[in-house]
Amino acid sequence: QVQLVESGGGLVQAGGSLRLSCAASGIIVSINTMRWYRQAPGKQREFVATIRSGGSTNSADSVKGRFTISRDNAKNTVYLQMNSLTPEDTAVYYCNLVQITGRGNFDYWGQGTQVTVSS
Repeated sequence: QVQLVESGGGLVQAGGSLRLSCAASGIIVSINTMRWYRQAPGKQREFVATIRSGGSTNSADSVKGRFTISRDNAKNTVYLQMNSLTPEDTAVYYCNLVQITGRGNFDYWGQGTQVTVSS
């Protein structure tokens, strides 16, 4: 079984920073993609950023220049450094792992961590 545990959420003032972590445990294959999504109240879940096992990254336009995704493959952990936070960043942030195997792709989700940005 694969488990994802997020941490690092909390309450921060506008302009502040937070660093989210997501630790994966269980059987983790070497070829995978880890992503962050977020869901604000009353809105659909939206993509935030992705990082592949080779290190290439991509992020949503709304967070470019403010959020940085990184990973530590030895620890099976992905991070999301969030700077210059605004109230519009308030959401539950979810970690997602996609394992790419010869039998197909397998998708896993964390339980989410709340980020609240006050104005």
